[in-house]
Amino acid sequence: MSVSMRGATLGNSLAAYPNEHELVARAVRKPAAFAVIYDHYFPRIYNYARYRVGDPSTADEITARVFEQALAKIGSYQPERAPFSAWLFGIARNTVNQHLRAKRRRNWISFDLLFDRRSVHPDPEETLIQNEMHEELMDVLVGLSDRERDILALKFASGMTNRRIAKLTGLGESNVSVILYRTIRKLRDELRTRESDHG
Repeated sequence: MSVSMRGATLGNSLAAYPNEHELVARAVRKPAAFAVIYDHYFPRIYNYARYRVGDPSTADEITARVFEQALAKIGSYQPERAPFSAWLFGIARNTVNQHLRAKRRRNWISFDLLFDRRSVHPDPEETLIQNEMHEELMDVLVGLSDRERDILALKFASGMTNRRIAKLTGLGESNVSVILYRTIRKLRDELRTRESDHG
């Protein structure tokens, strides 16, 4: 299973694959059955990793590790404890956090995907403005806490609902909503302040 999907799309929802419980049980006995699960969840796991680490090739490596671990541990999955997606994203969060700790430096969410909507022949002035905006945004994101970056990545890269984020992180759903609201407001206010400072 090759992990190279830099233009991964978010999809519509983090819905379970039809008959997922039977598919997971089959994958325990016959690992080849895991390929369907992989295909279904790959875009979300990749996007989550991409937002957390910023670098496409690092996100590829992390995504590969997530699915390798999931396949190796699939026999320990207990459907009565959590949906399969929550179990899989638990592995993804742990893998990303291990990577970030190993680098011993602060990493931030990459919003490169937001800037991939440029036309084939962008106007040079527009390109310059977009690049400046991107650099400004990245600079502001450095000031966020790890928890704020994690929750933003789960919400906007993985497309999770606040309820799913709450279950995955152990926070209350209202707490997730408040963190998202305050973080987005903090980003917006900081960007506006910088814009007014620059004239």
